[in-house]
Amino acid sequence: MAEMEDGEGVVATERYGSQESWRYFLKDGRMKRQRDAVGGRLARNSVSGVFQSVFLPQGYPESVSEDYLQYQLWDTVQAFSSSLSGTLATQASLRGVGVGNQEATVAAATITWLLRGIWNWDAGKILFAWLKGLFADILNDVAMFMEIAAPHFPPFFTLIVCIAGIFKSIVGVAGGATRAALTVHQARRNNMADISAKDGSQETLVNLAGLLVSLALIPLVTDNPLLTFILFFLFTVLHLFANYKAVRSVVMETLNEARLSIVLHRYLLDGQLLSPAEANQKEPVFLSLRRTVPIKLGVRLGDIVQEPGELQLALKNNSKPYLIGIKNGTLCVCLGSDASVRDEIMAACQALCLRAVLHDDSSLSGALKQLSNTKDPWELVSQSHKMVNQIFQTFLKELDQAKWHTDQTLLDWNEWRVEWSKKRS
Repeated sequence: MAEMEDGEGVVATERYGSQESWRYFLKDGRMKRQRDAVGGRLARNSVSGVFQSVFLPQGYPESVSEDYLQYQLWDTVQAFSSSLSGTLATQASLRGVGVGNQEATVAAATITWLLRGIWNWDAGKILFAWLKGLFADILNDVAMFMEIAAPHFPPFFTLIVCIAGIFKSIVGVAGGATRAALTVHQARRNNMADISAKDGSQETLVNLAGLLVSLALIPLVTDNPLLTFILFFLFTVLHLFANYKAVRSVVMETLNEARLSIVLHRYLLDGQLLSPAEANQKEPVFLSLRRTVPIKLGVRLGDIVQEPGELQLALKNNSKPYLIGIKNGTLCVCLGSDASVRDEIMAACQALCLRAVLHDDSSLSGALKQLSNTKDPWELVSQSHKMVNQIFQTFLKELDQAKWHTDQTLLDWNEWRVEWSKKRS
């Protein structure tokens, strides 16, 4: 509320997010409303306002994460290129089942199409769980290539399109799971429903644009296999490039194993704690082929302890609600039923430190270098408890200061929770 001068002046102001700002003032004894300039320009006009209300979440950009726009732009490019590749694949599939072939029967075409659909959904959902990174997108392009190539191998057409259907089903389920995780990340005002709805609007617009281009594209590629494969190759390159840029644009503030490993090792190396943006840029996008010591989180007690004496060894120097053991070259972490999220982060940090030592990393320094001198597995675990006790609280405090989310994680914990005797030696 502003002070009025001589009976006239601004009496109130209001704004719509960061898009519009208005002033109320008295003039000639009447209340007037006037739009202000925002950032040196007048607020949005009616066309841009309608576009934003249809395709962007309410309250944009304050209501979404900072990486929202960049990710959605690259996601639009990849969806558009994928739509065009899908047009080429659909045309090839229809030709393969007999469309345009006078010798083909309706029954044979129907059976082939039904088999394709059955294998598409049922087998694909079963295999979905093994996909990570950009592998799903690569698999999608492989599936479309198989559909385009299938008509050139008539005896194996049905088998090829069924396998391609399985691949595309896996991609569909994986895409839904990934989209759900990104929606949670992008929502800053518990507005996941609005973001999901606007994502659907954007997808509809992209599909419409793809349809218009496809209508011009189909006459060019009909009965021209060489041009079909050339265009498919170009669309595939664009699709994968846009997917890579989209994934790289995302800045997740929640710790998974890869990001925690990157942040922790840099912290132990030189005391610097990476911000979410810095750590996300270093996180591998593709599946890593580098051999490392596997870590299993949330295992059964029997995976760590086979004898009563081993339980006492696991409890040595350990007052935490988790147990760690090294069995058959694998780091196993057994979580107590009373463990908090921060206990989970601590357990994962300790396991990552032990993995670095067991992997015989040449870049080890400081406390990790001292741990590497210990050869007995149980003694190594015991000494690592001491090291984690010394560094973790400071590390956790700096995580909070760097705006990492420590109230939840994306660590891959299994569901086993154990209660054990509190007697320790």
